[in-house]
Amino acid sequence: MEQINSYLRRLPTWVVYLGGAIPAALLLYGAFFGGLGPDPVKGLERPLGEWGLRFLIASLAVTPLLRVGLRLLKFRRALGLLGFFYILAHFMVWIGLDMGLLWTQIAQDLVKRPYIIVGFAGFLMLLPLAITSNDGVIRRMGGRAWRRLHKLAYPAILAGAVHFLMIGKVYTTEALIYLGLVGVLLVVRLIPQRKRQLQTA
Repeated sequence: MEQINSYLRRLPTWVVYLGGAIPAALLLYGAFFGGLGPDPVKGLERPLGEWGLRFLIASLAVTPLLRVGLRLLKFRRALGLLGFFYILAHFMVWIGLDMGLLWTQIAQDLVKRPYIIVGFAGFLMLLPLAITSNDGVIRRMGGRAWRRLHKLAYPAILAGAVHFLMIGKVYTTEALIYLGLVGVLLVVRLIPQRKRQLQTA
């Protein structure tokens, strides 16, 4: 494990951003050259959201992996931001290409369709996290306030997994795996913290 950590310490963060951009580049290539199937909008919209969820789950896994000796803390911000930008792109494709900027219909869907309500709630929770994910804001907020705000990541990622599960008319194995991963990571992340708080009290 120490060898892996030694390699990770030398790996620059921009490599994560570069690697994270590859799925978006492939999707854009497919959009321009007809590789997204018979419904290119859905072929673009759904994978963008799914990649966003994957990166967010990866960011959530950083702390549990630290407990087994794998040090990925320097990449957590990059993973979280990649997740946010994919979710943002997913949202923009939905309102722009899928809904055609028909704001009345968009507003109706936002209040009538449960899976859209859940997904939009998760997106709104991610917004302040993305806005405050730079060193200058962290210094102005103070570490304690910043960490308290960024606990919104937990319900936001859970909302994303539930949104993905609810999209299909039937529950797919893939969607259940994502939800299960989020559930396990949240339990591992939060329960030991709760125990420490009780011991301190």
